[in-house]
Amino acid sequence: MDFSYLIDVGSLLLRWLHLIVGIAWIGSSFYFVWLDNSLKPPVDRELREKGVGGELWAVHGGGFYNPQKYLVAPKQLPDELHWFKWESYSTWLTGFFLLGVLYYAQAATYMVDPAKADLAPTTAVAIGLATLAGGWLVYDALCRLLMGRSLLLFAALYFIFVVAVAWALGQLLSGRAAFLHVGAMIATTMSANVFFWIIPGQKTTVAAMQRGETPDPIHGQRAKQRSVHNNYLTLPVLFCMISNHYAFTYNHPHAWLALAAIMLAAVLIRHFFNLRHKGAFAWQYPLAGGLILAAVFVWLAPAPVSRSTVENGQKPALTVNDIQPVVTARCSGCHSATPTLMPAAPAGVVLDTAAQIRALGPRILTQTVQLKAMPLGNVTAMSEAERQQLAAWAAGGYR
Repeated sequence: MDFSYLIDVGSLLLRWLHLIVGIAWIGSSFYFVWLDNSLKPPVDRELREKGVGGELWAVHGGGFYNPQKYLVAPKQLPDELHWFKWESYSTWLTGFFLLGVLYYAQAATYMVDPAKADLAPTTAVAIGLATLAGGWLVYDALCRLLMGRSLLLFAALYFIFVVAVAWALGQLLSGRAAFLHVGAMIATTMSANVFFWIIPGQKTTVAAMQRGETPDPIHGQRAKQRSVHNNYLTLPVLFCMISNHYAFTYNHPHAWLALAAIMLAAVLIRHFFNLRHKGAFAWQYPLAGGLILAAVFVWLAPAPVSRSTVENGQKPALTVNDIQPVVTARCSGCHSATPTLMPAAPAGVVLDTAAQIRALGPRILTQTVQLKAMPLGNVTAMSEAERQQLAAWAAGGYR
């Protein structure tokens, strides 16, 4: 069985599983942040005496629910406790294996960009792995040093750090690998928060109660702190995870700056929802986030190809018959009914006939000339002169 086909099958199954467990993790995370922000002090005196600090009533699926949160812990542990940890661990593990199948096993194609840096595939993989580990170490150090002092200073320094990583990776790796590793770094930090802080803090509280001791509230406070961080980091991570489908974001000369702006907009939008759950309607946050996104997408828009942009004074009178040999030589390895570089044509894009090439002309122009995202990793060595041929054909109206 063809190895590239096995890669496709593995990536499909891992991506599907990653999506399933990721939804479970994000869903529970969003729910509990909403719950914390929506709790009201109990009116019932008996509940207050039991140590309940907040409660709410909700209706869902035809049933009524009355969640209660204790200030520290109940006086006596129930026989059964539900823990929320495997959603996080499963999401990280499936994501890491997916990263390995798609990027590390094919680093020469997906991670290395010879136009940026002359890296061996193993070096590119090492940079990626170091980014995941180093991101957690820097974040955790900043938390330990600053969270008890200045929340604003912590947020500013961590944002600067993430942007600096985005810039550095953009100088070393392909654009799509750089964006993906920024997201993977943040996702690693989120899962490490669960593994190193949130769950251990909860276990310490439970152990103290089992010994008949009063739990130290600091463990719950630290866990809540890290959980709130995870809540704000979720939307930036999700953008990074889908960005590899949109070359106009990661192939821009200042892609790192675009990523910084998009992540900032995502945090502002998430902040709006967190405040909304507390009863505050701060419309300025989603408005600012929306304006930032609009400005970024206008800025990233590829410049149209016209006669004046075609080099060497080449007249834009080329027809599809003139450029078909270029497409066959440089694109058909993947985009063919019988591709040689992949088990099947990506996204079903087939460029075997003149009619197919003409019909997909605008897409060919965008991907090969404006964004230079294709051929992927320039695996077929398309030259600049050939890109200009395609540009001249496009300027002539895809005839």
